[in-house]
Amino acid sequence: MAPPIPLRSDYEAQVVRRLGRQSRDAAQTRRLLALAAIYEGGSRSEAARIGGVTLQIVRDWVIRFNAEGPDGLVDRKSSGAPSRLKPEQRKALVGKIEAGPIPAVDGVVRWRLVDLAQWVFEEFRISISVQTLSRELRALGYRKLSARPRHHAQNEFELDAFKKTSLPRWQKSRRTRPPASP
Repeated sequence: MAPPIPLRSDYEAQVVRRLGRQSRDAAQTRRLLALAAIYEGGSRSEAARIGGVTLQIVRDWVIRFNAEGPDGLVDRKSSGAPSRLKPEQRKALVGKIEAGPIPAVDGVVRWRLVDLAQWVFEEFRISISVQTLSRELRALGYRKLSARPRHHAQNEFELDAFKKTSLPRWQKSRRTRPPASP
């Protein structure tokens, strides 16, 4: 069995416990208290019991603490998967969106996410989901807009003739009432 990774020598158990008390992050406090037990001469198994984790995780905490200090024990947000589109592919996508569809060539009168995902696959051979493409377009500053549906035979010049007009809701009374008594 390999010897355990030693902790940094510039910290002591009391300092690590004080940092744990001052921390507002519960997970960081738990990790610092487990490391303080190691500084006091406790075993890694005891530190794992204090932290409620396995020995491997205690080892990971020691490595992070040695590299970054107490701030290395704070939970970090995962960076996530890298983007599937490269910058030059994004530029081509923006150009396609700005140019708009050509109905005879593209077969659509407006771009939908499904159509753009199909275009990305045909152009770059990258399979991208509609949700991912929506996130990419939002990051580029585009928003999903939907036009109000219209009937295909609607005549916009005759619309005013069919609009319903109603009297104003509140009208002045025709007769006056006598003033109220005090």
